[in-house]
Amino acid sequence: MICSRQILGIRFFNGDVDEALASMERQGGFLVAPSGTCFGRLREDEMYRRAVTAADLAIADSALMVLLWRLLRREKIGRISGLKYTKHLLRKLKGEGTQEIFWVLPSERARQKLFQWSRREAFPIVSNNCYVAPRYGMEIEDQSLLSLLEQSRPFHLIIAIGSGAQEKLGYYLRENLSYRPAIHCTGAALGFVTGDQIPIPDRADRLFLGWFFRLLARPTVFIPRLSQAFELPWLIWKYGEKLPPLK
Repeated sequence: MICSRQILGIRFFNGDVDEALASMERQGGFLVAPSGTCFGRLREDEMYRRAVTAADLAIADSALMVLLWRLLRREKIGRISGLKYTKHLLRKLKGEGTQEIFWVLPSERARQKLFQWSRREAFPIVSNNCYVAPRYGMEIEDQSLLSLLEQSRPFHLIIAIGSGAQEKLGYYLRENLSYRPAIHCTGAALGFVTGDQIPIPDRADRLFLGWFFRLLARPTVFIPRLSQAFELPWLIWKYGEKLPPLK
């Protein structure tokens, strides 16, 4: 029985990272890790809200959401950051063998960084199992990716193309594949590990300061994203457990 808390219509897993990994290993499906800047999309993007509310597992990556829930609802939910989840997942997969992993990446640079990291860490990666995703629109359909997955049928899919698109892609793949893999949608977290993004120390991640490192690295990109999180306190105060209506 999975312990969870429903927040803004999303059922968040309320356990530790090892339990989350075990759940994905046992039942497959797709996992999401919405950040604090993502919740405004629930009122603006029908495909996104359909995807995140249908996820098989949602982890509480957003430190702001966790803190606001404690302050406004007097309930505690355990935070599992996308970075922590990704590091534990990679450690687990390295110990078990890596032949069943498929990687969906945002750019050729991210692909090269992944290969460089794999050589440093002695983490074998099959080049044919690395897919650079196109720039998707509001609705996502990718027959090329679907065909590749049906041919190789990997159990683990790591989707690292960024919030918004990745949740829709994870949902699309779960609904259209003829088998049920474990689809891990953890966004920028893989880039923090491989060096495609600025590294975030574990201590900073535990202290809810990952956003600060990203802000320092790319202020012109991240400041507009942070401003999207200003809506979150109002959303939690007004809607609590309920899914906010579309605008």
